[in-house]
Amino acid sequence: MSPRPVRLRKISNPPLVSGFKPYGTMKGTPVADIVFLHIEEYEALRLCDFEMLNHHQASVIMDVSRPTLTRIYARARQKIAQALVRGSQIIIEGGKIYFDSEWYTCEACGCYFNDPEKKEAVRSCPLCKSSSVAPWDEEAVRQDEFIGQCNDFCVCTVCRHEASHTPGIPCKEEKCPRCGGQMVRKGTPHSKKF
Repeated sequence: MSPRPVRLRKISNPPLVSGFKPYGTMKGTPVADIVFLHIEEYEALRLCDFEMLNHHQASVIMDVSRPTLTRIYARARQKIAQALVRGSQIIIEGGKIYFDSEWYTCEACGCYFNDPEKKEAVRSCPLCKSSSVAPWDEEAVRQDEFIGQCNDFCVCTVCRHEASHTPGIPCKEEKCPRCGGQMVRKGTPHSKKF
């Protein structure tokens, strides 16, 4: 059985720095490994220890459950303690996150993204570097999905005749009005076989 997918964690602002390095190590001390602190772990530390919020309040802000926030917070504290005791460098990066900012869509590749820099305008897509970027309109996407659902067609497996899909009746139970062949939903893997 596969594990449940990780829910994205909402981050208010990106960290001001990308990490920390120790200084003044004792001679003969071996260089310790790098500790990677995920951005959601940084956010949990910021909310709980800096902003002094309880775990329930912080979990609401990060849009996760309270037990999930507690696990993120415990991992963050363990990593910080490990870095302090061993004299390791800390790098803050990565994680399953999204920023609390406006969403955009790339008209070239179709990806959706948001930008942590709330004050600066988005100039290009982070995936394909195209400059054809527009603000994401959730209502327009829902309208397109609704129109796509309403314009479904069934295709005959014999003569390729297209007919409007009758809601509530599976396509495989309908017969072609021309030749009486079996119908399948247009655009599905089954329709591509014929």
